[in-house]
Amino acid sequence: MDFNNIIAGEMKLKPWQVGEVVKLVDQGNTIPFIARYRKEATGELDETHLRSIVERLEYLRNLEKRKEEVIRLIDEQGKLDDLLRAKIQKAVKLQEVEDLYRPFKQKKKTRASVAREKGLEPLAMWILSQPPEADPQEEASNYLNPEQGINNVQDALNGALDIIAEEVSDNADVRSLVRMKTYESADIVAKAKKEERSPYEMYYEYKEPVRKIPPHRVLALNRGEKEEFLTVGISVEPEMIIPLIEQKYLDKGMKKVPCSKLVAEAILDSYKRLIFPSIERELRTELTNRAGEQAVKVFAANLRQLLLQPPVRGRVIMAIDPAYRTGCKWALIDDTGKLSKVGVIYPHPPQNQREQSKNDILKEVSENGVQIIAVGNGTASRETEELVAEIIRENNLQLEYIIVSEAGASVYSASPLAKEEFPDFDLSLRSAVSIARRLQDPLAELVKIDPKSIGVGQYQHDVSPKTLESSLGAVVESCVNTVGVDLNTASSSVLKFVSGLNTTVAKNIITYREKNGKFRSRDDLKKVPRLGGQTFIQCAGFIRISDGENYLENTPVHPESYELAVKILNKAGFHVQDLKSQTTKIRTVLASFKPEELAQELNAGIPTVKDIIEALQRPGRDPREDLPRPLLRQDITRLEDLQEGMLLEGTVRNIVDFGLFVDIGLKNDGLVHISQLSDNFVKHPMEVASVGDIVKVKVLSLDIERGRVGLSMKGI
Repeated sequence: MDFNNIIAGEMKLKPWQVGEVVKLVDQGNTIPFIARYRKEATGELDETHLRSIVERLEYLRNLEKRKEEVIRLIDEQGKLDDLLRAKIQKAVKLQEVEDLYRPFKQKKKTRASVAREKGLEPLAMWILSQPPEADPQEEASNYLNPEQGINNVQDALNGALDIIAEEVSDNADVRSLVRMKTYESADIVAKAKKEERSPYEMYYEYKEPVRKIPPHRVLALNRGEKEEFLTVGISVEPEMIIPLIEQKYLDKGMKKVPCSKLVAEAILDSYKRLIFPSIERELRTELTNRAGEQAVKVFAANLRQLLLQPPVRGRVIMAIDPAYRTGCKWALIDDTGKLSKVGVIYPHPPQNQREQSKNDILKEVSENGVQIIAVGNGTASRETEELVAEIIRENNLQLEYIIVSEAGASVYSASPLAKEEFPDFDLSLRSAVSIARRLQDPLAELVKIDPKSIGVGQYQHDVSPKTLESSLGAVVESCVNTVGVDLNTASSSVLKFVSGLNTTVAKNIITYREKNGKFRSRDDLKKVPRLGGQTFIQCAGFIRISDGENYLENTPVHPESYELAVKILNKAGFHVQDLKSQTTKIRTVLASFKPEELAQELNAGIPTVKDIIEALQRPGRDPREDLPRPLLRQDITRLEDLQEGMLLEGTVRNIVDFGLFVDIGLKNDGLVHISQLSDNFVKHPMEVASVGDIVKVKVLSLDIERGRVGLSMKGI
């Protein structure tokens, strides 16, 4: 099987592109490295294309292995012929291979296997051949055998029909046909398993075509079934399917022949007892898998946007982890992220030390030059926000505040890493530090947390943990390498996601740094234990050294391209050391260069030349800095203050298949349903916004009793 041509055809790529990607991956190169530093080889394929190629390649290779195994297993039974071999080799889906293998698969004890043991297979095949004038009763009388439990003609016929039913069920063409027709015609139906209030009430009497049901609804039904509120199944009229099977076994003019009537009886039994239950399970599994893939895709996209939110650097931040009884823990970090102070206030019940808490906060703000207060969005969040807003308003402060998602902070607080960082702090104090740091540098802090715990998905607990972990790990890896990592300040939590590195090597880098001081050049990495030549090639371009010996090392220029970068700088009339002091002049001159002409003159690839020019124009650049700043507030929004039609500004906190959840300063995020996202048709909310985006919304509906707000982005 020519994998390269198959993948190229499916993805509308050139076979040579796929071939190069396969070769590079098989040589041990990472996706971020190939995407950034092997553009000429792949025709500038991005990470999305590269990962799709690798995933499809893995599927096809596994498919090929399974084909070989199935052919071997059938051959060992002495039942393999050229036609069957050709069918297996021609199959393009694993399901097709399994269907072809089904008749030869060793089964547990079945009604058909029992009938075969009694010697009834010849009778079954005779009936299936449907001789026109024959009498099945007379033929069956030849198989009477009381010792085997065949006491009468009906016993013999029943056993023979069981064999025919299994033969029909094992027919690959029949299964393919039934599967396709069921998918096209069936409904997924749900009913209440127990009549009581639950989040699944809308599904207590529910029906929707299988081919139309959206992924998030599949996962909701699955969860309702798992929690025993729902009974869920596939429903299709047998009359739509049975005639299609009969066409394969019964001639139109022979339906009244006695044997044909028996075959029709066996077909009906086969469908109801064997085929439909099996196809129903397959369809439910397929729907769940597709829904899981979509859920993972949504989670991954949201996670990427969250990780790449712009850092709020150079600001003194106080973070408050709100709570009632145990008090609100606060932590203060300086403009470099260093923890300088922690404490606790008790503004809420049962202590109600509101005025004392306000004075304590005001004192810390004044003495330490706090510029932003970050309030976690957990329990007592909005009450704490009110407290902060009062302090700002009553003292006319230039201070701003922001609500920061606490998702995953408690997971981090209880982790070995948090214990190692802050051994003397309790969990909520660690959480407060995490809240402050995730505002100052979201990526550096969030990589410390299991991505599944960050809470920007839909039904993420209902999908395959392995698939979710793999996909989210790839997102974190992509984000870390997109931004780049400062070798002298990065934690091992960040370093382990750098292209080519792993947890062990990342810890070795930290150990080397602690023992020998700051890295002065990328080449020093080669002295780190277990960081060999191939690993250095993979990671070097994503590592930054902001104050090293070579200013190129504060750019994404790979060491293998230093010579080319120097030539480009010299062509512009500058030297490497000028990158530190003459960036504006360098940027102006380089902007006038034509990469195509320069690449030809320097005998280099155009994509590489373009990337080097861009890197030299902005050494030390963090791509996140080009994104809009987070929405900072000075006063609070109350549900009672809202009116329908009111225009507000908010931050997109989460995206799901059915809409956006937007933080407009209330206790709960408002929902912009997919139908309210735009005046134009929107297939998926991700077409309109990303997590972290600041959007303008209009209040559409208010449910004060339940604390819910419906929002709209139409006509704004």
